[in-house]
Amino acid sequence: MQGTVATYDASTRSGVLLLDDGTELAFPARAFDASGLRLLRLGQRVRIDVDATGTVVRVTLPTMP
Repeated sequence: MQGTVATYDASTRSGVLLLDDGTELAFPARAFDASGLRLLRLGQRVRIDVDATGTVVRVTLPTMP
């Protein structure tokens, strides 16, 4: 699944993603930490991995494996 960074707080390492259908999806710090990224920018396109409950578990760049 992919989306766009709508908000990102560097101090908490969490934020909100905007999915292609317009749905907002919050992500916790642990999902950002699992990515290996150092920062996110507003409007940046990202790939989203979710678990069986729909919780975001990783936010990465679309080109990252």
